[in-house]
Amino acid sequence: MAASTFNENVSDNTPSGKINNFYLFRLSLIAAMGGYLFGFDFAVISGALPFLRDQFGLNEYWEGFTTGCLALGCISGCFIAARTSEKYGRRPALLLSAFIFAWSSAGMALAPGLSSFIFFRFCAGLGVGMASMLAPMFIAEVSPPQVRGRMVSIYQLTIVLGILFTSLVNYSLRNHGVDAWRWMFGSGVLPSVIFFIGVCFLPESPQWLFKNNKDDKARKILSAIGDQNYVDACTVSIKQSLTGVVKMNYAAALKKPFVTAVLLGIGLAVFQQFCGINVVFNYTSNIFASIGASQDDQLLQTVFIGGVNLVFTLLAILLVDKLGRKPLMLLGAGGLCVLYIIIAIVLGARSATAAAIFLLAAIGLYATTLAPITWVLISEIFPNKVRDAASSIAIMSLWAAYFVLTFTFPILTKLVGGVQNTFYVYAAICLAGFILIYFKVHETKGKSLEEIEADLMNEIVKK
Repeated sequence: MAASTFNENVSDNTPSGKINNFYLFRLSLIAAMGGYLFGFDFAVISGALPFLRDQFGLNEYWEGFTTGCLALGCISGCFIAARTSEKYGRRPALLLSAFIFAWSSAGMALAPGLSSFIFFRFCAGLGVGMASMLAPMFIAEVSPPQVRGRMVSIYQLTIVLGILFTSLVNYSLRNHGVDAWRWMFGSGVLPSVIFFIGVCFLPESPQWLFKNNKDDKARKILSAIGDQNYVDACTVSIKQSLTGVVKMNYAAALKKPFVTAVLLGIGLAVFQQFCGINVVFNYTSNIFASIGASQDDQLLQTVFIGGVNLVFTLLAILLVDKLGRKPLMLLGAGGLCVLYIIIAIVLGARSATAAAIFLLAAIGLYATTLAPITWVLISEIFPNKVRDAASSIAIMSLWAAYFVLTFTFPILTKLVGGVQNTFYVYAAICLAGFILIYFKVHETKGKSLEEIEADLMNEIVKK
């Protein structure tokens, strides 16, 4: 689509020119479909866990590892994504992740025993880890600054849709016998194939093309996103930011002046997991079983959680480019701290209705704040020179934290004397996260990636 074919889909006059919003949304939605599969692999375990527990006789350690081994694959997937996207481009790496999603879903469904199931769940993590790094990065690199927050938030929206639809599938399969879990995992094959087909129609990232001296192709893609003024402005800013760039180098990302941004990205990524909300997604059945809910009620709660998650993620997309990143992050950290204390109290009182209400409130708050905004910030704050390596480090840290969180929850529950007491631990972590965000996060709303990089470098020079 050339600049001359713009029609009613073009709006948002900016200093850089006119933007083709419809084309940009289409690119973002296709890339973000990897988030749907992220949501699938993330949520399917919650519905399948009661069946797996009976099928394989899981104790609290194996239950935690079976749930958390996805994260170990995610860590490896981030490393693979960084290497393949650096050498071959974002699009080929996304195609590889889509193939892995389909293959691992079939493998989990057909797994003859626990060892093979864990192997294929680890492989599913490879796909999740690749998509979790590549999709937000691709969307951020093709999006103008005035809509970048909304576009990257589409990735979180598709994660939420994956969680909701998977919860509905899990609930519908609950009475299909002891092998119901196989159908739950097998249902991931179809969306994986759809994602693969969609990625075939994506262009390459302009930043990657400029970085690899393919200027004509990069300008052609930019011309489909904006008019000639936009193309010229982007070309100048991207090329300036790539001056002196080298091939992906983890060591360079961890040295001055880049280490400041990398450490902040690690801190935000780890906090998004250690804030504790993902135990609600992965261990819904455990939480409600602790207060006497039936298995049907446990699975039904996963559907309610998915629905609330969707509604408030839509709200986040509307707010992220209006209220800004930092206010929403502070609201999420502080609000969860308070809600967790209340949840601990009502779980201790064994009040199922009150527990459901406040857990849903926590999900809604997280979906509006920490869930999407963390992905937005990670996609924004790293300089172009080290973006591949820095994004890989931050997201590998996120998945390492996810593994620790999910692996330790059943063990922590036993150590602290019940599910309710774990929420006091997570409340303390949220308070620490609030302090981190207040002092270390700077607003990035409305700034180009190159402007954010320049601000970071100026701040480092002042220090």
